[in-house]
Amino acid sequence: MAETSTREREMERAAEVMREFMARAVLFQDAVAKWGGLNGTDLQCASLLMSEGPATPGELAERTGLTAGGAITTAIDRLERAGFVTRDRDPNDRRRVIVTAVPEAIIGRFGEVYGRVGARWNAYLDTLSDEQLAFANELFAHAAEINREEIELLRAK
Repeated sequence: MAETSTREREMERAAEVMREFMARAVLFQDAVAKWGGLNGTDLQCASLLMSEGPATPGELAERTGLTAGGAITTAIDRLERAGFVTRDRDPNDRRRVIVTAVPEAIIGRFGEVYGRVGARWNAYLDTLSDEQLAFANELFAHAAEINREEIELLRAK
């Protein structure tokens, strides 16, 4: 029986670790959303509005992969009722609606959890060398880009 090399074992382990990380990230986001009184999709909508800025409902639908119309409108309705977003007419085109995150409300509700997790991550990252930290940043940035590209491929089908 052929012996596997250290590299082969580490490549297999990397695949296992990435699967576990991605599954736990999705489950964590779902748990945070439920804890905060939302569903996972609504929390992601609010998060995308915070990180990428205001959007029309159609633009937000595109960002999330929800269907424009009913699904995105329902999500925005729930977020607006919770006080996490506002809907305003576009001052340049009164026919358009712009959805904007209310960071104070979102951070006020979810900051406790994300702050705790951020502090734990920072404590760990402080143990890394500059080179290890640069590698970790590169790894997560590359993983995020691969995920973004794969999301686009899946939505195109």
